[in-house]
Amino acid sequence: MTHKKIRIGTRDSELALWQAKTVQNKLEKLGHETILVPVKSTGDIILDKPLYELGITGIFTKTLDVAMINNDIDIAVHSMKDVPTVLPKGIIEGAVLERANSNDILLHKGVDFLNTNGTIATGSLRRKAQWLHKYPKHAVVDLRGNVNTRMQKLQDSDWNGAIFAAAGLERINLKPKEYIDLDWMIPAPAQGAMLVVAKEDDTYCLEALEKLDHEHSKICVHVEREFLRKLEGGCTAPIGALATIEEDEFHFTGALFSLDGKEKIEVAETIKLEDVNEFGIRCAEKVLNNGGKELMQKIKAVLQ
Repeated sequence: MTHKKIRIGTRDSELALWQAKTVQNKLEKLGHETILVPVKSTGDIILDKPLYELGITGIFTKTLDVAMINNDIDIAVHSMKDVPTVLPKGIIEGAVLERANSNDILLHKGVDFLNTNGTIATGSLRRKAQWLHKYPKHAVVDLRGNVNTRMQKLQDSDWNGAIFAAAGLERINLKPKEYIDLDWMIPAPAQGAMLVVAKEDDTYCLEALEKLDHEHSKICVHVEREFLRKLEGGCTAPIGALATIEEDEFHFTGALFSLDGKEKIEVAETIKLEDVNEFGIRCAEKVLNNGGKELMQKIKAVLQ
């Protein structure tokens, strides 16, 4: 069998490097030689505009896609929630690692504001819509940058709090003692999961990555992303989805929100695990037929 040093492409933020090193350690334990290749992504460079204004799906993954197509790296490690539901031609999923905490959490400077007026920061349309759905009197401001930058911006501001993915803060030991677990907020599809991609003709890397795959995590995130793909068709929208498996039961909750958070179209179902094929599509169709089609058109009209 051919042997080669696997070049692992990653963004250069602390969290991205932690994720890449995790994959590196797993591959080296299996006897593979590896090297990390950090790359700066456009999403990390342009921080003065909201993500949806940049108009690029996969803004954090595109730079690594290009590096892979140019043969500068062999595999790339991503936070799966940042990855577009359709991968570039020639690049395929190599492994979905075991999922971490999928919840969103609120970092705050005291909780008195929750019952009055407050200002919350997030760069996510999904988080913004769900926050306004629950706290319609609050203001939500845009927040961009990697985890460390966003935490610093919160400290330096007069905002009451900011929303983060629990997994990201846990991975790099930045989760403070004081936070609120937003267990009512439906996470982004595949939140807390890491995805490793490779070129579809690279059998050496694909065989190596196969051993890192976590079956249950993979099934769950695939259904969530199927739901997302069917709903949005390549447009950024406030969509949450979470699937879990308990024994032979598969639980799914998904929702589409209006940008102002006033409208919410939700689906919550439990089926047998064996019936999971195309379940994400079926759930998305329920949302679309329940007013979701019209809501998506409204969202697209505003964002385009």
